[in-house]
Amino acid sequence: MTNRFRWDGGVATDTATDVFEEHRPVLMGVAYRMLGRVADAEDVVQEAWLRWSSGDRADVREPRAYLVRITTRLALDRLRQVQARRETYVGPWLPEPLVTDFGPTVADTEEQAVLADSVSLAVLVVLESLSPLERAVFVLREAFGFPFAEIAATLDRSESAVRQLAARARKHVDERRPRYEVDPAERRDLTERFLAAAADGDLEGLMSLLAPDVELVGDSGGKAQAPLRVIESADKVGRFLAAVGREGITELEIRLLELNGAPAALALSGGKPDTVFQVEVADGRIQRIYAVRNPDKLLSLASY
Repeated sequence: MTNRFRWDGGVATDTATDVFEEHRPVLMGVAYRMLGRVADAEDVVQEAWLRWSSGDRADVREPRAYLVRITTRLALDRLRQVQARRETYVGPWLPEPLVTDFGPTVADTEEQAVLADSVSLAVLVVLESLSPLERAVFVLREAFGFPFAEIAATLDRSESAVRQLAARARKHVDERRPRYEVDPAERRDLTERFLAAAADGDLEGLMSLLAPDVELVGDSGGKAQAPLRVIESADKVGRFLAAVGREGITELEIRLLELNGAPAALALSGGKPDTVFQVEVADGRIQRIYAVRNPDKLLSLASY
């Protein structure tokens, strides 16, 4: 692609910025799914912009493919760095919650469903157990539908090798991801009822909502109070949440919003993000509860 110009009122404007901004949502989507952290993804996309804006674009014929290639390779380098830090993470690790609103940018309902599923907390947790290359292939193929040949060029691997990586990654994710299919309205209703019961310390109300084998996964990173291990069973999870509810949160405020493609709740204390709650539902009961309390992972939600 040669350097192009757009004329506005007689003023020539380099469209390098326009081209990059057009593809920024895809680049951010790839980087976030690769890294599970908004800040890390933003850093990667910023680095991609610097390379795009300062590089020679004369031979670029497909800007989207070119930019995705740069972003994926930068994300792979960052992923290898952060994986070492996650080995010493205090307690369970969960992705940083991401506000999602595909809206008119993704008109097709099926495509929205694919994007929402690929960014769900459950899937991102499973992706953590893939190798960096498997994760890259899974994200590019399953979430964004890139052809195998294009992924092979991006990763500098043969197409047959990429197909093998894709098959392994898909099998791994299918074996480990929860298979819960529920009406979003039902999930939102259960979320609201769960929040009300938890805030009131209502053990009986909580027990009526929890599946017998429910799990509570809390992420604090050692920077807030949260369980350092996954809590299992309705009795243990219910009693833990009821005790927390009875203690109360200072100046509690609850906001419902869509995070990672599903209904979630942001609990604020004194106007500051305190906890993100999201539940997985099946057969009318809550199967898993995610509670993100690491303050570093809540910074991007301060304006919501």
